[in-house]
Parts: sequence; structure tokens; C-alpha cells
Amino acid sequence: DILVDGKLCDCDIVVDCKVGDPIPLEVKLTNWSKHSVGPFALTVTPYQDYQNGVHNYELQDAITFVGSNTFYIDSVKPTKDSVYFGALLFLYTGDFYLNIKFHEDSCSRELPLSWFCLPSVHIRAMEPTV
Repeated sequence: DILVDGKLCDCDIVVDCKVGDPIPLEVKLTNWSKHSVGPFALTVTPYQDYQNGVHNYELQDAITFVGSNTFYIDSVKPTKDSVYFGALLFLYTGDFYLNIKFHEDSCSRELPLSWFCLPSVHIRAMEPTV
């Protein structure tokens, strides 16, 4: 599960947030397999979709992470959850997306396939209301 500002996200939901306010990000992974998995890492990558097949990943002047955009995970035990917290700070208005990917390494074969299908999160950063 992915939560942005406390709201559960999937492909059909747009999360509204205010420019200049830190927005909490939560990634919850559930291991439904019979074996522990890990260690591994996942990275959150923001981008803009220009709706013409072009994605802009050069957003260092528009979005910053409070902390790191990479989560390092030792292991997730069978039938257990593991939750990771971060925060985003949007510096400009616009529609942004978060792509969450696992680092490719030798242990990735052990990771549950559903983890590779995390939704792309759509966030609309708006001017703060006065």
C-alpha cells in the first residue's frame, strides 16, 4: 500500500497537496510468501508526464525529499508488514507522479511479484489558500 498525506493511493486517485508543506509518504509492504525476503532497497522517483509519451525526471528544482528517496530494508518476515516513512516537499505547482521501484540485485528474485506492480502515484501540488 502507498499512502500520501494519509490517503491510500492507487492508479485512479489524485492526491492534492499544498506547495511548501511537507507531505508524508508511507510505503507498506506485506510479505505473503513463506520465506523472509531481503535485504533490498526501493527508490521513490518523482516525474512529470507530458501526456505525449515524454516523462520529465529532472525535478530537483521542483520537488525535494525530506530525508532520502531511497529506503533500505533488511528483511520482511513471512506474513508480516514492513512500513517505511518519508516526506516530500513540492516547491512549485503542477501535476507530479511518483514511481516506486525496487533496486535490482541478486535477491530481487525472492521478492513477491506484486511488489513490482506498485501503482504510480499522482499528486497535484497547488498554491496554498490564504
